[in-house]
Amino acid sequence: MPNTLILVAHPQMDASRANKALLAAVAGRPGIAIVDLYGASPGGRIDVEAQVRHLLGADRIVLQFPMQWYATPSLLKEWQDQVLTRMVYLAFEQEGRLLKGKPILAAVTAGAPEKAYSPEGYNLFSVAELLRPLEATANRCGLHWQEPFIVYDARDASDEILAHAGDRYANRLGNLSLTLAA
Repeated sequence: MPNTLILVAHPQMDASRANKALLAAVAGRPGIAIVDLYGASPGGRIDVEAQVRHLLGADRIVLQFPMQWYATPSLLKEWQDQVLTRMVYLAFEQEGRLLKGKPILAAVTAGAPEKAYSPEGYNLFSVAELLRPLEATANRCGLHWQEPFIVYDARDASDEILAHAGDRYANRLGNLSLTLAA
């Protein structure tokens, strides 16, 4: 069975009902490995060796995080700067080239309703547009960018809506498996 690495980057995971619901829907499933980036990086120190091993051992990569000020949380950006820079720029032949073709999915929770992420909404841009720097990074690393998985109105969603989002997330990860096998 192919391995899916879910790299969770939430600075206040205990307070995130939405991110916990997504993880609850997929935790314990065969082929799923979940790494809490904040938990694995005490004091903000990223274990680059461990993170490289996680990426090299994965067939698919999921970056799960809350949209914060139209970007990823700061530790996920630092992870990109340290881990991906090493793999792609400093050790391409040994590490970076091994990322080529692996699917990568951004699983994003957004606090506002979907209509807020449009030209008519108060955020002006769609979440997909706001993720373009991450998509460009994936492209540069040779990763196969997937359409993002987005949970809107994450702060105010009912437990029922979050459970449904978890089901959709599990199905989406299953579809990544089918896409890879095809």
